[in-house]
Amino acid sequence: MKKAILTPAICLLATTMFAQFPPQGGMPPQGGFAGFGGNQSSTDTMQYSQKFVDVNYAGDNSAYHNLDIYLPKERKDSYPVVVHIYGSAWFSNNSKGMADLHTICAALLNAGYAVVTPNHRASGDAKFPAQIHDIKAVIRFIRGNAEKYKFDTTFIAASGFSSGGHLASLTATTRGLKTTNVDGYEIDLEGNIGDFTKFSSGVDAACDWSGPIDLRNMDCGESMKMPVSPEEILLGVPMKGNENRYKALSATTYIDPSDPPLIVCHGKKDNVVPFCQGERFYNALKNGGVKTDFIPVDEGGHGMNMYSKENLQKVVNFLNSARNNKK
Repeated sequence: MKKAILTPAICLLATTMFAQFPPQGGMPPQGGFAGFGGNQSSTDTMQYSQKFVDVNYAGDNSAYHNLDIYLPKERKDSYPVVVHIYGSAWFSNNSKGMADLHTICAALLNAGYAVVTPNHRASGDAKFPAQIHDIKAVIRFIRGNAEKYKFDTTFIAASGFSSGGHLASLTATTRGLKTTNVDGYEIDLEGNIGDFTKFSSGVDAACDWSGPIDLRNMDCGESMKMPVSPEEILLGVPMKGNENRYKALSATTYIDPSDPPLIVCHGKKDNVVPFCQGERFYNALKNGGVKTDFIPVDEGGHGMNMYSKENLQKVVNFLNSARNNKK
């Protein structure tokens, strides 16, 4: 695995963000853990019939291109799929073992969805758009290995928390868009990672949990103040003079009526990614003609108090509706 070389400012920021994380690669204790996502404790645990660990989706044997696969406890010939992406402010390249397993992933498995939790390159490994190239390679890998892993590829959704919510949302709003020009900045949104480049990377629905969405307007509300922002580290350039690159990083930039259904969940007391990010994303989706829903959580922080059974069921119902309407 590549090791990131961090400047002192980035080291301080990364240390702060990961101060409460379990050891790298370690599993959270039963019922969840307190980490970057806040208190994600739950009385649920993951129930599954099969688990495949460290499956490499890029064919390069790099840990940051590994994923885990969980199949529901009820055995069937095939399962619809949700790719759930961990949050890390794009700093981690190996946190698939801490991807909301006992909250979001447990609820999805109980609802009959196969769950795929991928690693992706961190901002210290490669600058954006490498991260979205990785996630789209995961989607293509799922289609290319449908029979092997019992995936029903008639329905694939993306989900994610925090920076994972950003990547899930961007995957959805850039569906079918391989390259584009954003105010003079040429960007490849697809990449050529893995052996399944002839397959589609499109998803049929998405869930955004507390994600940063419009990276040009992260100061729209109260949020964590940092000497160097994670998005600046991800892009490798400051926003001033590079506004088009921050616009290209933002899921809101690509919204159009052809986008798949997308549900937004955000806490009103989120002090890391401000609530206005989720609120504005929902309004932009609605105004853009995209089927959407919004779960604002009055006492929700950045992960804390977000994963009630009611909220998890609302997300499952949204995915079920998207799946049924697609048939």
